[in-house]
Amino acid sequence: MSASDPVFSMKTKQKTQAGTDWWGETKAIFWLILAVLAFHSFIAKPFYIPSESMMPVLLKGDRLVVSKYPFGWSWVSPSFHVMPPTEGRLLGRLPERGDIVIVTPPGQKADYIKRVIGLPGDRLEMIQGLLFINGKAIIRQKRPDALFPVDPNVPCQPGGDDGERVSGTGGQAYCRLPIFRETLPGGSSYDTIDMGYRPDVDDFAELTVPVDHVFLMGDNRDRSADSRVALENQGLGGPVPFENIGGRAEIITFSLDGTSEYLNPISWFSALRSGRAGNSLHPAQAPAK
Repeated sequence: MSASDPVFSMKTKQKTQAGTDWWGETKAIFWLILAVLAFHSFIAKPFYIPSESMMPVLLKGDRLVVSKYPFGWSWVSPSFHVMPPTEGRLLGRLPERGDIVIVTPPGQKADYIKRVIGLPGDRLEMIQGLLFINGKAIIRQKRPDALFPVDPNVPCQPGGDDGERVSGTGGQAYCRLPIFRETLPGGSSYDTIDMGYRPDVDDFAELTVPVDHVFLMGDNRDRSADSRVALENQGLGGPVPFENIGGRAEIITFSLDGTSEYLNPISWFSALRSGRAGNSLHPAQAPAK
């Protein structure tokens, strides 16, 4: 039987196909994982909202995309924060007032999500909940109250800072929360929640944001551990070093109300909140005056 014989060729091909190239498969998986980690670390990553600190813009249960490149890269950029803390950024660019960013508090590994309020050199002060930047009060306007459907991720417990539970059409329970529209110097405009005066977070003496630092606050002013709150109280402990900023929040991809169960695929769809997907997280720009 010659090598050119069809039967010989078929047997040879079958022997070749019978074995699995485990080394080749392993290399392919390795390069795939490496590519995913590189994208996750340096381009964009998903982010889950675990708390109410950024209501009304972000709800607990929202999933969103965070881009890694707008401000350059630092030690917090790689996935899981595997690098030791170091100063500076590669191709660094300061965020703008009003940007929503993820931040790693000094001395920690967890990611918070807050809004940029103060930039290097800004003088900030808060008096009874009213924010002053460089000696001038920001524009703050009362808006109509917001109604959010009550669900496991927005429980609206009676009392405290959760809001007022009210009934709507068809017996649907809603959480009613007071909304105030803020406009920062430069025109960035966004809604905040303020349940009333709290001396621990609504007052702080004038401070100047240091070089290469930013001052961050949550939009839900009474439920946010941010630059107003000490590190020992799970806050950010004042202005945060620029290299601790991990990226900018871009868009909501989907949102879950907290009723989904891992072993119940139907609940993955029934738990989806309508009207959340596709919402941009860039601040609005108030018209120039």
